Order: sequence, then C-alpha cells, then structure tokens
Amino acid sequence: MTDITSLLRDARQGDADALAELFQALYPELRRIARMRLARDDRGTLLDTTSLVHECYLKFANAERVQASDRAHFLAYSATAMRSIVVDFARARHAERRGGGAPNLTLDSVIADGMPAGEDEVLGVHDALDDLATLDARLARVVEMRYFGGLADAEIAEALDIGVRTVRRDWEKARLLLAAALRH
Repeated sequence: MTDITSLLRDARQGDADALAELFQALYPELRRIARMRLARDDRGTLLDTTSLVHECYLKFANAERVQASDRAHFLAYSATAMRSIVVDFARARHAERRGGGAPNLTLDSVIADGMPAGEDEVLGVHDALDDLATLDARLARVVEMRYFGGLADAEIAEALDIGVRTVRRDWEKARLLLAAALRH
C-alpha cells in the first residue's frame, strides 16, 4: 500500500511523480466524490466522473504546490477543486445559452443528499456560498465539502479538525442561511 502521507509530503515539495502516484492511490475515492457530485445532474449536462477527476488532477498539476498535509485535507481540497471546475463549466455553458431566467432555489437536506442539480442551481449555490464565506468561512467549507464534494460528516470533521456534531450543527446553520439567500 502506498504511503499517502509521504506522497503528500513529496507532492508539497513539487514532485510531479509523487502527485501522479497520489492521484493513482486515491483515484477510487476521488471518483466517488466526483460521482456523488455529478449524480445530482440527471440530464447529464455536466462533466462526466472521469473528466472531473482528470480536470482536478490538472488543476493540482498546474499549481506550484499541493497544500494538503494529510489524506483528509487532500480530499477536502480536491472537493474544493471539483467545485471550482463544476462552477467554471456551468458558467461557460450558461454563457453559451445567453442568460435565461434562473428560478428561485432552496437548499435543504434533500438537495444536499442527492436531488438533481442543474447548472443554474450550481451557480446559485456557488454565489450564495461565496456570500456565506464572508460571514463564516468554516460554514462555507462545510457546505462546499458536503454539497460540492459529497464528503460525509466524519470526513469533513477530520479535514477541518472539528467534531462530527459540530459539522452537523454547522451544516444546519449554513443550510438555513443559504436557503434564505437563495430565496432572494
């Protein structure tokens, strides 16, 4: 079994081979995160799972250094990268359509747990999440990792070095704040 911590250490120092090995070792988990995120789009208009993971790899490869210190942080950072990729892709497709009135959205646990999400919803949640980050960055990270990354509460807790109960409280608080923001 490949030692993830040593691969991360080498990747942080700019070793491209270590980054490639790291992605290979964590590829099944990265595909699971991507699949969970893309499963929300029942029309298949967003990237496919393989493309999203590969785009994530390219995003890491083009960065000067990997910022993560352990497996949980790497997966959380990957969720952030996937969010960025999905949002950029949705923006590009939305721009191609030249607008179109985006409907009012609500964010509740049904949406977070797998309800289909179109490109307009991705963009709406992204904008609301940016606003939330100005109020409370940790709440925004919890939403980002759960909604965009598909991480479980325990994985989020490990990545943020907080308790699972704190993650659940943060999720509920963030969900209410985002629901209010999305209604406007």
